[in-house]
Amino acid sequence: MFSSICSIKKILWFGVHCKPSFSTRQIMMSSELATGKKAAAVKAVNDYVQDNQRLGIGSGSTIVFAVERLAERVKQEKLSVICVPTSFQARQLIIDNGLTLGDLETVPELDIAIDGADEVDKNLNCIKGGGGCQTQEKVVAASAKTFVVICDYSKQSSFLGEKWNRGLPIEVVPFAYKPVKIKLEKMGGTAEIRMAKQKAGPVVTDNGNLILDWKFVAAKETDWSLVARNLSQIPGIVETGLFLNMASRVYYGNADGSVNVVDKPAG
Repeated sequence: MFSSICSIKKILWFGVHCKPSFSTRQIMMSSELATGKKAAAVKAVNDYVQDNQRLGIGSGSTIVFAVERLAERVKQEKLSVICVPTSFQARQLIIDNGLTLGDLETVPELDIAIDGADEVDKNLNCIKGGGGCQTQEKVVAASAKTFVVICDYSKQSSFLGEKWNRGLPIEVVPFAYKPVKIKLEKMGGTAEIRMAKQKAGPVVTDNGNLILDWKFVAAKETDWSLVARNLSQIPGIVETGLFLNMASRVYYGNADGSVNVVDKPAG
């Protein structure tokens, strides 16, 4: 269907499943990642947020630090901002931190959207959806004048799929998941319905849909724009975790608390 994906049918991208063991090294790594996430979140909020703005608030672990810093600034500087969430989690964060909650019906145009990512390539293209919120995240990001990504250093890649091996998240309407799964696997690789960890059955998104994680080998030559176009033509697919040409800037937080800021390449 699209040959430029580097012979997807020939090589499958199977994840390795193993039981986690919490070694000292893993605990240190987790602490380092948390330090990086917080540093990136704090700097992005300090750099971008101004009075009288309409903000899109993303989802995930890094966003927790961003909302906490935003709440501090609102209180200290008496800022007036409206926050539009991308998920139930984001909504609760906004409410719990005493921020003003909005929605796209009353605030359809945003100044800034701040969100995390599962992987970011050198052109600031992203894979998102590890937390299952990609549809609302993409709508909110597309409604903002500026989309800013915050993440730790482990999410930086030279090309999409280099490090993220859990598959491309694809949200599908429930009754169509099987036909969509078959079509995806004819394109190459495997498509697995995402199962919940602490409930019987599949993960259900905030929109009442299911998620297929499409796993295939990606390469530097993969034409992600072509992949996105082909996926958009499959009936039953609501949205994908491909965020192409959307991010203006990415903040990568490092283990020592420093932050690398990367802007979208010109042209």
